[in-house]
Amino acid sequence: MKMKRHSVLILVSIACLAASLAPSSELPEDLRVISLEADLLPREAPVVRELDFLMEKGGRLYVVSTARDRANLDALGIRFTFEPSYSGLPTARPAPATGGINGDYHSYQELEAELRELEASFPGLAAVHVLGQSLEGRNIYGLKISDNVGLDEEEAETLFLGCHHAREWISVEVPLLIGRHLLENYSADNRIRDIVDRSEVWIVPLVNPDGLEYSIHVYRYWRKNRRSNDDGSFGVDLNRNYGYEWGCDNNGSSPVPQSNVYRGTAPFSEPESVAVRDFVERRSFLGLVSYHSFAQVILYPWGYARIPVEGGGEERMKDLAEGMSRRMEEYRGSRYAYGQASYLSYLVNGDTTDWAFGVHGIPAYTIELPPTSDQGGGFFNAEAEILPIFNENLEAALYLIEDGIAVYIPPANESRGEDRPDGGASGGVRGRR
Repeated sequence: MKMKRHSVLILVSIACLAASLAPSSELPEDLRVISLEADLLPREAPVVRELDFLMEKGGRLYVVSTARDRANLDALGIRFTFEPSYSGLPTARPAPATGGINGDYHSYQELEAELRELEASFPGLAAVHVLGQSLEGRNIYGLKISDNVGLDEEEAETLFLGCHHAREWISVEVPLLIGRHLLENYSADNRIRDIVDRSEVWIVPLVNPDGLEYSIHVYRYWRKNRRSNDDGSFGVDLNRNYGYEWGCDNNGSSPVPQSNVYRGTAPFSEPESVAVRDFVERRSFLGLVSYHSFAQVILYPWGYARIPVEGGGEERMKDLAEGMSRRMEEYRGSRYAYGQASYLSYLVNGDTTDWAFGVHGIPAYTIELPPTSDQGGGFFNAEAEILPIFNENLEAALYLIEDGIAVYIPPANESRGEDRPDGGASGGVRGRR
């Protein structure tokens, strides 16, 4: 891995570079970290479900709260404690003179440069595509990897997505490193060569570029995109903005713009989720992973309700999840639990994987990367953990790609053509596999 050469740094300051990224009137000045007794919290209360949980430690839940959150808790008689000096949270530090403020993690600009570098270094294997643009006009990039990268071939396709949620920096690094590994090992590793020769792998490491930049420069805990909402708040949770069972209830997403799980005004109201939707609809993916953090689990549909998946799809997704989990554990003993999202985690509607499976039939997974809890840093993975987390996820990713190759059946009477900028193919129409 080509790492940026500067010191370990995580920034929490909500003032740094504010003038260039957001009007000062909307900076989250009322945000405070509070803690609550975990055993006394009514977890099913709507007010509680909208809280922005950071971590649990010593029987207490730590939450980034707004003034509205605190007023709602007061109204319910739920006691909380302000944690202005909680030592487990990162503190602001000045940026080093020799590098960026996000250390070995990638900013939007750094990611853009690295993708272009990969394209230039591996011209026959790597191609960078612009899938769409964010609200603030940043490109959403897709890196295609295949042996005839300029052609839209009759091959199995797999998609790896990162960073729907801005503060989950590790979710950018894992898919990016998967792409780099495939390219750098193509010549020397027979298994990698076979994978790249027989499939088309797509890496979209940064779905939410505006949110990531805001998280780096303004407010480290930021989760959503940067939509200016009608009530003066900012942001839509992009992983609640997909169209399948969008807003079916207020348990798995919120209609309240200030909520960290605000689903937006309509399905696909955000250009970032539209970019993913339109791209997936032009392709024929046989597997999809959306990386998040943190919990160290593998989740598959359904997330919107605790109901079985009909038609046998659940058994196949479970088998693939078990295979991925086993391979993850073999690297350094890290155990990734796996299961249906609504049972293993919590109810979510309008998310990526329910939509990918519910609309397109794609075996789709949310992989919540380490740690399992605050003990490993919560959202704030140490830079020294980037490579180990990637390495324990690598075999799982290769396994999913190879499964797609194994089950792929080429559509009949389909001609090959060069990739067009819009992702389609000239000389033929790709069929749903």
